[in-house]
Amino acid sequence: MRVLMSENLRIDLDAEMWECRHCNKVLISARDNYKRGLLVYDRDPREIHKPLLDPEKYTLTYAPDPTWCRLIEYYCPQCGTMMETEYLPPGHPPLRDMEFDIDAMKEQWKHRQEVTKEPGGKDYPRRERAHTGQRMARMHTGENEA
Repeated sequence: MRVLMSENLRIDLDAEMWECRHCNKVLISARDNYKRGLLVYDRDPREIHKPLLDPEKYTLTYAPDPTWCRLIEYYCPQCGTMMETEYLPPGHPPLRDMEFDIDAMKEQWKHRQEVTKEPGGKDYPRRERAHTGQRMARMHTGENEA
């Protein structure tokens, strides 16, 4: 039985393994941190958050300092799907953001039917008159709409 855990990950309860939902790659034991089974890219945060001030002229540029903060990206080793990103101090171990009681999950799911896709409702179109622009400005100033 495979249980969907996120848009990119699922757990095979029979094998007790994390899997990629896009390519079916078996990653690592479901009793372990799934991030340990992924490719890791330790990115300089200034690649994403560009300095707002000229680094030649200013020490503080409003960009994250890479000696204090790293942007860690996790990818499936087979298909390359980005699974997760996190900001961590250099040298900090990956955060364990999902941890499940596998034995309890097996018990809960033994009489259920496997879910193969996310349950979802109808996608409603955006209203044409959303709270934007001049209308929003009038709402904040208390002016009547013309």
